[in-house]
Amino acid sequence: MGKVYVFMANGFEDIEALAPLDILRRGGVDVVTVSITGTEFVESAHGVTIKADTTFEEAGDFADADILMLPGGMPGAANLNDHEGVCQALLQQNAKGKRIGAICAAPMVLGNLGILQGHRATCYPGFEQFLDGAEYTADLFTVSGNITTGEGPAAALPYGYELLRQLKGEEIVAQLEEGMRYCHLLNK
Repeated sequence: MGKVYVFMANGFEDIEALAPLDILRRGGVDVVTVSITGTEFVESAHGVTIKADTTFEEAGDFADADILMLPGGMPGAANLNDHEGVCQALLQQNAKGKRIGAICAAPMVLGNLGILQGHRATCYPGFEQFLDGAEYTADLFTVSGNITTGEGPAAALPYGYELLRQLKGEEIVAQLEEGMRYCHLLNK
């Protein structure tokens, strides 16, 4: 089935969290939103409050994660970067060679942890200075080894489909792209 944990911090970018989450759940992936605020409630960068599935403190050790995912947005990405537990979970995930996804400003967390050393990566323009050790691509999304990065809000759909492709394969992605009319969007 696949299991993805999405770390949610106050100031997250709405579409970068919710569009990939929606795509993954539609594709049959078990996605768990994890609030790092100390409560289940998290406020987006645009003032939308959501209730996460669980809190960081209640989530466990993330050992069953196929992907740990970081939405971007500011100050959301900075809040993720400052959370010791999130940083330790990412380091453990990477040490096992398991998948990590980060979009927009959030790849800076991976850069600060040294996880991007020797990888290719993308991010929101202006944040490439934080991709320590990575080759910046400026692509909508970039896959490099176990790391998938996305550029920004407009990349949320292709980034989400790529994460689904990694877990479920091309056939499921093609079906979902058709059902969600994504292919139609690209043909205009």
